[in-house]
Amino acid sequence: MILIGLGSNLGERECQLEQALQWLEQAGDLHIISVSNLYETKPVGDTDQPEFLNMAARVETSLTPIELLQRCLAVENKMGRVRTRRWGPRIIDIDLLEYNAKRVRQPELTLPHPEIVNRGFVLIPLNDIAPELILENGKTVAEMAGQCLSGTQSDVRLWKKVNWDVMRKCLV
Repeated sequence: MILIGLGSNLGERECQLEQALQWLEQAGDLHIISVSNLYETKPVGDTDQPEFLNMAARVETSLTPIELLQRCLAVENKMGRVRTRRWGPRIIDIDLLEYNAKRVRQPELTLPHPEIVNRGFVLIPLNDIAPELILENGKTVAEMAGQCLSGTQSDVRLWKKVNWDVMRKCLV
């Protein structure tokens, strides 16, 4: 199971997410299997910025984890992402979260993503497409998402239900 997380808090947030998905698939060596609903979330760290729209996607690809990370970064660059400050506003943010249960510890990539269990804005969208995934702490995404919804991270709100098949037709 290969999972990515996406977020945007600048411009037309929903359009930014749709565009990122389209460009991720554009080369033909990556196929999006499913996407989560869209969730609106408060920013983390630097809170003086607009709220985010977040989602997750389940993909299939022949790319290696590093190649997939490079594709994600290339899409971010193509869309005009500028990294001016940590946790700052962004047109698009694409994170590689999980890659077929591989463990990677390299300067540019850690898999599974080490912050999944601490981020409601990742766990709740992941719950839509991979509730059975077992996380580093031994709990499933569904268990952790349930804790987020009942705890202090309940500021993750459903913004829009998404049907990937319908969305894909609109993007063509």
